[in-house]
Amino acid sequence: MNGGLLVAGTTSDAGKSVVTAGICRWLVRQGVKVAPFKAQNMSLNSFVTREGAEIGRAQAMQAQACRVEPTAHMNPVLLKPGGERSSQVVLLGRPLGEMSARGYHGGRQERLLGTVLDSLAELRASHDAVICEGAGSPAEINLRRTDIVNMGIARGAGLPVLVVGDIDRGGVFASFFGTVALLAPEDQALVAGFLVNKFRGDVSLLEPGLDMLHGLTGRRTYGVLPFRHGLGIDEEDGLRVSLRGTVRESAVAPPVGEDVLRIAVCAVPLMSNFTDVDALAAEPGVVVRFVDRPEELADADLVIVPGTRGTVRALEWLRERGLADAIARRAAEQRPVLGICGGFQLLGEHIEDDVESRAGHVDGLGLLPVRVRFDREKTLTRPVGEALGERVEGYEIHHGVAEVVAGEPFLDGCRVGQTWGTHWHGSLESDGFRRAFLREVAAAAGRRFVPAPDTSFAALREEQLDRLGDLIEHHADTDALWRLIESGAPQGLPFIPPGAPA
Repeated sequence: MNGGLLVAGTTSDAGKSVVTAGICRWLVRQGVKVAPFKAQNMSLNSFVTREGAEIGRAQAMQAQACRVEPTAHMNPVLLKPGGERSSQVVLLGRPLGEMSARGYHGGRQERLLGTVLDSLAELRASHDAVICEGAGSPAEINLRRTDIVNMGIARGAGLPVLVVGDIDRGGVFASFFGTVALLAPEDQALVAGFLVNKFRGDVSLLEPGLDMLHGLTGRRTYGVLPFRHGLGIDEEDGLRVSLRGTVRESAVAPPVGEDVLRIAVCAVPLMSNFTDVDALAAEPGVVVRFVDRPEELADADLVIVPGTRGTVRALEWLRERGLADAIARRAAEQRPVLGICGGFQLLGEHIEDDVESRAGHVDGLGLLPVRVRFDREKTLTRPVGEALGERVEGYEIHHGVAEVVAGEPFLDGCRVGQTWGTHWHGSLESDGFRRAFLREVAAAAGRRFVPAPDTSFAALREEQLDRLGDLIEHHADTDALWRLIESGAPQGLPFIPPGAPA
């Protein structure tokens, strides 16, 4: 078997990442050697592979669904927004530099098609199947000429396409029909059919519409996935904590001790790797929320300043909103504050930035004895160490080089009293360290909170991935899906007018 499939969507956030992960987990449970792939990802949530390459966290999560190590080939192009009109381009895990949206779509993107097809071919040569994820919608007709992630990759590699639609948003039938009808005949020939996501209610009431859709398009629906709460996984972007304790989707599990622990995460601009707090939200009795006003810090037992793609911009934002003063008061009162990556940098004494913001010398909040200088070379590592008597693993993604001049060592950073800082993303996924850290926070906050002794973040993630695999296995036509992956799009699919404009 040397199969493949492109999971496209009628819109952004239609469920492409989740469906791709679910198909990957279903296939690997059938004994298939499978890999994920996304030609081009735009995200501030990224991960570092073992070889030191930066890729989107969604693809790292999908690799875990496949039970394989993530590699740069799984996400050859990563765009990391630095503002409304520019992004850092990361090619095969290494930064190429900043580029405007017009410059990228004006020629650079099209020239990368060969690179992404080579990466896909590399994966297909070493796996039985590769499940690819599209981006946005394949019917973005203004971008089709330079497309390398939707129909461009499907046509270049001869992949069948499954279009996912979020019925919870409404308008799914029009979205399915319109998506196909706006594609060129050669692209339409690869669109095999549809998958309905987030359906609530009696499927029998939906079936007449699916039959009419088949009559209108000649394409079948491969499944109707029911709405499930708390099914989040590592996302491309958005403000949602993805495992237990999900901010907007599920209730917090009851605490083991007498008190809950309240954690406020500053929703800084260009926030990156907010998935760092997922492991905290997974703890019973821990309440995590994102905040943007100083009064929202008042009852927090821990304030986290997360990573950001714009450290200086985030610093200005904290000052403008009064959050900087509120954080400084907390630090003076010995109330816990944790800075991660960019959040760690802005807690320091000063920043020399001629790379990211080009602002030159900028005074930090002065809460940690740290001086930061931005380097053009990006640090991409997977460190292992010890803190609070526990083994810790993490990953680093940053241009800022921190010189720690005093304080108590803490991972690669330091702590002063109850103010902590580190460049390490993912450290809180180490169960023993997370529990030790939460005990310190609870003691400093005067809370009778006790971390659960048996919470395994890795096990919870596996549980989530299995739930995604179950959704595909129980609610999709897996026999038809298997034929699609193995044999490609059915022959003779009809053309739906008007097609793409010339």
